[in-house]
Parts: sequence; structure tokens; C-alpha cells
Amino acid sequence: MLRSTLPLLGACLLALSSCSNTSTDSANNTAATDASATADSSSMGAAPAAAGDSTSMAAAPGSTGKADPNGPTAPHATDAEFMMSAAHSDQNEIQLSKMALAKGVTGMAKTFANQMIADHTKSTANLKPIAAKAGVTLPTDMDATHKAMAPALQKLTGKAFEAKYISQMVADHQMTANTMAAHKQMTKDAALQGFITNTLPVVESHLSMATQDANMKM
Repeated sequence: MLRSTLPLLGACLLALSSCSNTSTDSANNTAATDASATADSSSMGAAPAAAGDSTSMAAAPGSTGKADPNGPTAPHATDAEFMMSAAHSDQNEIQLSKMALAKGVTGMAKTFANQMIADHTKSTANLKPIAAKAGVTLPTDMDATHKAMAPALQKLTGKAFEAKYISQMVADHQMTANTMAAHKQMTKDAALQGFITNTLPVVESHLSMATQDANMKM
């Protein structure tokens, strides 16, 4: 009886050992799978950071700064009227930018104001011989609209002034760009067409700069 029981007991012990090894292997496999999943999850976790960077870049301010000949324009029914409007536009930007410098603007606003004075002074200088040939006397001061709004702007200080100055530059340069683009399609004067061809890209660059600065202050 004892002899017949021993082989059976051995078989059971062997089976138990096999089950134990199977359980260990299974546990090891599960742990490896979990570790792999954790590693994959950690790797995927880098994606939101990259997406976050992409979002920040996409939100960066900027503007194409393009003229719209079908948008609001200054008076330009004739070449003479256009030249008067262009010279007034130069004076608007020069005088308001001088005010900005006197107010002590800093950073991008200061850089912008200095460039407005230089570029719009050059614009008027380039327009003068064309106007003289056509018998047009160019204005040397701001237009009535800007003269009327200047006192309110003068009362502002600090960031309030800077924000208003930049937003006014956006509006002014958009209208100037529109006017130039629209009049280029109308005028038959080759010299005036050449003036617009050379000046419009500068005005559009001013528009882009002002729009970018305005967006950064929002």
C-alpha cells in the first residue's frame, strides 16, 4: 500500500512545482507589461508639453500689414487731393510720434516713434518735387481730425498713453495704406505711381509693426 502511494505523491509534488513556476512566470510577464505600459505612458506624456509649446507659438502676435484698396481711405479723388492727404498723413505720424517721445515712451514704442519720424519725413521729402511740379503746396501740420484728438491724447500718461498712441498708429497706417493702394489704381501720373510703389511697402511695414505692438499690449 505504501509503495503504491509514493509514486502518486511524487506526481502531485511535481504538479505543484509546475503550477508555482507558471504563476511566477505570469507575475513576471505582468510586471514587464506594466513597466512597458508605464514607459509608453511616460513617453506619450511629452506630447502635451510639445503641444503646449506649439500653442504658445501660435498665439504669438503678428500681422500681415496689407493695404485694402476697398477699405476706408482718406480723400483722394484727384492727384492733388491724394498728395494733400499723403502729406497730412506724414504730419499726423510725425507730430504724434514727437508727442510720444516727449512723454517718455520706452521699448518698442520708442523705437517705433523714432522710425515714424524718420520714415515719414523722408516720405514728404520724396513727395515734394512731384507736388511742386503739379503746383500743389503740401500741408505742414496735422489734419483737422488729428488736431482735434491731440489734446485728449496729450492728457494721457504712462501705459494709457502708449496703448492709445499705438492703437492710433494702427488705424492711421491702415487708412494710409488703403489710400495709396486705391489711388495707385486711379492715377495716370507716372511719378506719383512711382512714389506710391516705393512708399506703400514702408507704410505696410509700419502697419505690421504697430499691429504687433498693439497685440502684445492686449
